[in-house]
Amino acid sequence: MLPFLTVLLRVIGTVCSICLAGMMIYQLVLSLFGFGRKVKDYQDHDPQSRFLVLVPAHNEEKVIGDIVRNLQAMDYPRELYDFYIIADNCTDATAETARKLGAQVIETRKDGPDSPTGKPIALRKALLSLGDYQNRYDLMMIFDADNLMDTNMFREVNSQYLDKGKPDFIQCYLGCKNKNGPVAWIDYSGFTLTNRFFGLAKYRLGLNCGIGGTGFAMSTEYLYKRGGWTTRSLTEDFEIQVEATMEGRRILWNHNTRVYDEKPTQFAASLRQKNRWGQGRWYVTFHETGNLFRCLFRGKISVWEFLSILTHMYTGGVYLFVLLQTLCTGLLCLLEPGMVFYDMSMGSLLYSIGIFVYSFFFLFYYADAVDNRIRFSIKSLPVMIASFLLNMVIGLCSQVYGLIHCRDQQHWVKTEHAIGAAQTVHGSKAVKLPPKAA
Repeated sequence: MLPFLTVLLRVIGTVCSICLAGMMIYQLVLSLFGFGRKVKDYQDHDPQSRFLVLVPAHNEEKVIGDIVRNLQAMDYPRELYDFYIIADNCTDATAETARKLGAQVIETRKDGPDSPTGKPIALRKALLSLGDYQNRYDLMMIFDADNLMDTNMFREVNSQYLDKGKPDFIQCYLGCKNKNGPVAWIDYSGFTLTNRFFGLAKYRLGLNCGIGGTGFAMSTEYLYKRGGWTTRSLTEDFEIQVEATMEGRRILWNHNTRVYDEKPTQFAASLRQKNRWGQGRWYVTFHETGNLFRCLFRGKISVWEFLSILTHMYTGGVYLFVLLQTLCTGLLCLLEPGMVFYDMSMGSLLYSIGIFVYSFFFLFYYADAVDNRIRFSIKSLPVMIASFLLNMVIGLCSQVYGLIHCRDQQHWVKTEHAIGAAQTVHGSKAVKLPPKAA
């Protein structure tokens, strides 16, 4: 029994090692294309594209005023964009506050006491109420109620859209409104790193970029042809990204304008949010992996696009591979004292962790310096290390939870927002809003 168990543990450990090494090598090679300062590769164009902007909001009276004022102050002809606040099942003054500031509001309600709720359903109902949006607008952009945007966003998206042959999607840089404390720093460091070394790097390679759930432009023609907002998962952004990629659609990256999102500051809030992300991502991964292989075999997507989206699908599996490999190595230590140091599983584990830590620290500080103009400071290391350890815990827990509960895509848990514009920490640009009315 013991020899069989030893062999089994070695096999599992080796498989995990190979998967981890493959993903790490892929990410390291990809990151090479994220270096360099020049990021704008399109010509400026006069405003021409017509924008439909939707802002789903569930009980967001604390922050809704800032995004309304932000959207009213955009550096773009007012006749070329309309924005709507979707007051979804609100029991507070979200709708009234938005209307008082001059915003157009669409109020949505549950179809029944047991009916599912959430952002995808609110978007679906709002689009149905707007009718022929595909004839009145060229692009739709979605923002969360707590977001702020650079006022040049519509100009930059318009220019890239016209200059690059009217792609189906453009995802803008995902910035953070706050970064104080190790929990918020998890998202700040993570998004700072991935914006440059995944979003920008893939764009430079001609690969589809990720869709981040906010701050992305989507062709209304494509949206209409797919039947409106038809997503089924808790991660509608990831679901659309995978489906669009398999259909051969283009998803571009814009590094020149930003949307700023509020990040959780409490461990429990961050865990709840990432549990939801884990549920949605594993649901999409399990439902679309087979379709992805079929698209490759039928020649609908390239091998490189296939590898890019497949790796992205299973990124969350890194935490599970590390857990399995650690457990296998620990058991081998008990079963074969003294032999484990010669074991391939232990060597690969240490190698993978070393590469991961190197990438996590070095690439982040490079991106923070180049994109946010924040130089490395030794004072940031304690919070960086604390957030790294917290991220390992939250990431592992959320992936295990998401894997177990991936069939449940009906129960949406809201992330509370409260940070106003005056409290916002920005990167290289500042969002300047008009003063609040007395």
